[in-house]
Parts: sequence; C-alpha cells; structure tokens
Amino acid sequence: MDQRVENDLRQPSLVERVAQNPVGGFLPWIIFWVVANSPSTWEYGAIGAALAAIILAVPSTRKHRTKLLDVVTIVFFVGLAVAGAVVGAHDRDVLDTYSTTISSGVLGLVALISLAFTPFTEQYARESTPEEVWSTPEFTHVNRVLTLVWGIAFLVTALLGYIAARLPSTSDWTDWILPIVVLVGAFKFTRWYPEHRSRR
Repeated sequence: MDQRVENDLRQPSLVERVAQNPVGGFLPWIIFWVVANSPSTWEYGAIGAALAAIILAVPSTRKHRTKLLDVVTIVFFVGLAVAGAVVGAHDRDVLDTYSTTISSGVLGLVALISLAFTPFTEQYARESTPEEVWSTPEFTHVNRVLTLVWGIAFLVTALLGYIAARLPSTSDWTDWILPIVVLVGAFKFTRWYPEHRSRR
C-alpha cells in the first residue's frame, strides 16, 4: 500500500489531535499561566511550556506544516527559560511579577500581527477542512474574525495581569475570575461563530 495512503488511513495519535486544534496550540501558554501564577515559579512554567510546545510541534513539522503559533511559542518560552538562567536578581523579580502579563501580551500581538499575513487560526482550520475551501472569502473571513477575537482576548488578559500586579488587592478578580471569563468567552465564540456563519 502506498505510504501516503497508509498515513491517511492511520488514526491520529492524541498529540496529533491536540496539535491540530488551536486550543491545543494554547496548551503550553496555559501550562505557563498556571505554573507561573505562584511566586518564583515562572522559570519552571517556561521550561514546562517549552517542552510542551516542542512536543506539540512535532506532528506539524513531520507534515511540513509548521504553524506560526508553534514557532513563536517555542522561541518565547525557550528564550524566557534562558533569560531566567542568565539575568540578575532584579530582572528575575520583574519577570516574576510580570511574566503572565508579558506572555499574554506577546500572544495577543502575535495573533493581531498574523492578520497582516495568514490569520493564525487559519493554519489550524486547514487541518479539518477540504483544501478547496481554503481560498474562499468565507473561510478567510471566519478566520480573520476568530484571530481578531483571540488577539483582543489575550491583550485584555495582559491588561488584567498588569492591573493585578500593580493592585494586588484586585488579584482575585483581575488575575483569576475576569481572565477566565474572557478566555472562556473566546473559546465559546470560536465554536459558535463558524456554525453561525454556515447557517446564513
């Protein structure tokens, strides 16, 4: 049997299924946010996130479909882990205080910048849609909207993280409740919007 046919018939592994979903692309960032939310743990969060990002990038790399989010995630967290090993105590304190704000801001900016080229959600959408729809205006429109929503959601989360760092008395709301509401809202919109557009 032709190798390509065998590959098409083979059931994807758990890692491959996760890597094909934009939510899976956020997994290293989620690991970082959870681990880095305690004092002096951001370095461990960066190492864990970098390892998760490398593992999740393997299936796409094998298929020669490397995604922008995978590359940015690996570069960011490897860079952050290296920075943790070489910077002085004062800089480590700054990173300890603002690591989640910085990471959310980077992710938001990457999402918005990708709108000028290929919206980052489009690279994931191509994994589950026929190639003939990739160039349609509807496919492009849906992915531009989804990418914009995620970019705004991450920038709002970064702003909330900054407020939490500057005003610790607000941290229950600004470091936990509101970011979760924002991100859950973005997840729900991501599921709802394509279906809504297809019913029009």
